[in-house]
Amino acid sequence: MGGTFTGAWTRPILRQNAAGDARDRAGAMIGAMRALLISANSERINMITIPLGLGAVAAATRRAGHDVGFLDLLPEPDPAAAIRRAIAKHRPDVIGISVRNIDDQARENPRFLLAQVKPVVETCRECSRAPVVLGGAGYSIFPDAALAYLGADFGVRGDGEAVFPALLECLAGGRDPCTLPGVYGAGRHSASNPRFSEDLGPMPMWDEALRQAADPATPDLWIPVQSRRGCPNDCSYCSTSQIQGRRLRAREPRQVAEHVAMLARAGYRRVYFVDNSFNIPEQHALELCDALTRLATGVLWRCILYPCRVCEELVRSMARAGCVEVSLGFESGSLQVLREMNKRFTPADVREVSDMLGAHGIRRMGFLLLGGPGETRETVEESVAFAESLRLECLRVTVGMRIYPGTQLARRAIAEGVIKDEDDLLVPRFYLSPGLEPWIHDRVKPLLRGA
Repeated sequence: MGGTFTGAWTRPILRQNAAGDARDRAGAMIGAMRALLISANSERINMITIPLGLGAVAAATRRAGHDVGFLDLLPEPDPAAAIRRAIAKHRPDVIGISVRNIDDQARENPRFLLAQVKPVVETCRECSRAPVVLGGAGYSIFPDAALAYLGADFGVRGDGEAVFPALLECLAGGRDPCTLPGVYGAGRHSASNPRFSEDLGPMPMWDEALRQAADPATPDLWIPVQSRRGCPNDCSYCSTSQIQGRRLRAREPRQVAEHVAMLARAGYRRVYFVDNSFNIPEQHALELCDALTRLATGVLWRCILYPCRVCEELVRSMARAGCVEVSLGFESGSLQVLREMNKRFTPADVREVSDMLGAHGIRRMGFLLLGGPGETRETVEESVAFAESLRLECLRVTVGMRIYPGTQLARRAIAEGVIKDEDDLLVPRFYLSPGLEPWIHDRVKPLLRGA
């Protein structure tokens, strides 16, 4: 079973109560543990966010035989008071904190959202001696830097549904969790990179605790659903592969459709497929649309399409299955800039997909990401003209690229002296092609007013 944990972390794993019950103290070291899971996100960026990932971890942890408390800080007017109440109620042996966003990715006046998580950790420290474990998409991009900044004990990368229960088992048995793939300890690197589960089928898709944050009567509420993980596209600036891996892993279409049907029976009428690219692989998307149509859920849904090799059969199937809106992250209308971004489509591909969606009555939200490597005034004008010619229902424009560690963009920024090799990039840094300021900001103002 491995040796006793004697690493740098020495905080005892004891159930805390006023009486100091000896049975609780002994029980904390073997068998089931009490875990309090906290969603630290307090931002409503673009839409109401439901902590789907943390809910799945909560469900998997319960399946493993542990007692789980759940706290979503988004609706809480006084987060510190809510944390104190939750700790007093659950008396956790371990506290897990989900970190969704590091910053808002806005180059002008960026907001460092991780600073809002720091008092969450501090309040947990004040109220409990339980070890604090970080996880979530934002944490996974910066496992060492975020762990050091927030002062937590451990961090988890990879599929949390598998890793977090294994971490609890290690702690309960007095073993070092950092021997697990993808687990980081304060001041120590992980023993190995995260291992992503090949089969998503056994992993939970929902937890009843999520109903606390998901009132079906809430206007503009879209319930997140994930049918697949991983991204092989290798866009030059993107961090998705660090969060989910490069290998595509998909659930059975029937399983996903039945989950959507369950949501419909619970009163939810709008669903957002949060897959990085709904149409990759296309056959899986077709089968999912067919399954949704057969079940006749009546649910309206939106998704993200990678605008390349999208056939009309898929678009027709999406519309029939209830799709009402698609996000098209085409980012640029310049072939030169698309190549710099390592995109695998052309402006002609984008136009073809956009026209098909419009013809089938599906709303289109487009995204322009301006100012990256190779961008010039001419390519900006080309992109703006292209986006306007698509006659999209909505267009969002971003100026400057957030630099994430381990990406092609980060390597280029180092080579050009924009950042240093030793920069951890936790505090947001951005790439903007030389010669565009201040002109580009005035140029996009009419687009921003129309967003």
